[in-house]
Amino acid sequence: MVRKDVGVSDVEPSEEVVTPVAPIRRRNTGWRGRMRHTPGGAQLLQALVFFAGLAFILLGVLLVALPGPLTIPPILIGLYIWSTEFAWADRLLDRAKASAKEAWEKAKQRPLITAAVTISGLVAVGVGLYLVNRYELVRHVRELVGL
Repeated sequence: MVRKDVGVSDVEPSEEVVTPVAPIRRRNTGWRGRMRHTPGGAQLLQALVFFAGLAFILLGVLLVALPGPLTIPPILIGLYIWSTEFAWADRLLDRAKASAKEAWEKAKQRPLITAAVTISGLVAVGVGLYLVNRYELVRHVRELVGL
């Protein structure tokens, strides 16, 4: 019995207070489940997921040089891929989704400016690719490096 005069709560010592924990979005069925149950399969799956997500994250980082909202989708895709295996990525994905929604709302407030900036970025990329091809810059760089 708990004495109330000493400031102890009404919870009996035999009762436990359980705080709910958000589940990790993992699927243990299908090929992923079979892969996890093989020796070393779980580590291999995590490595594959990590590098697939990393490829999209790096693509998003490379697109940062372009004006407009082009960088957001690849980063969200990379975070989604990571969130299938890593709990920390799931939390990051939730924050990134909130930031993406905020950016989308700001872009919708000024649609002409957003469209103009995005289109000019795509035109700049097209012109850059044309110039690289026209002046054979890749070949010149290979010659300089010695490849």
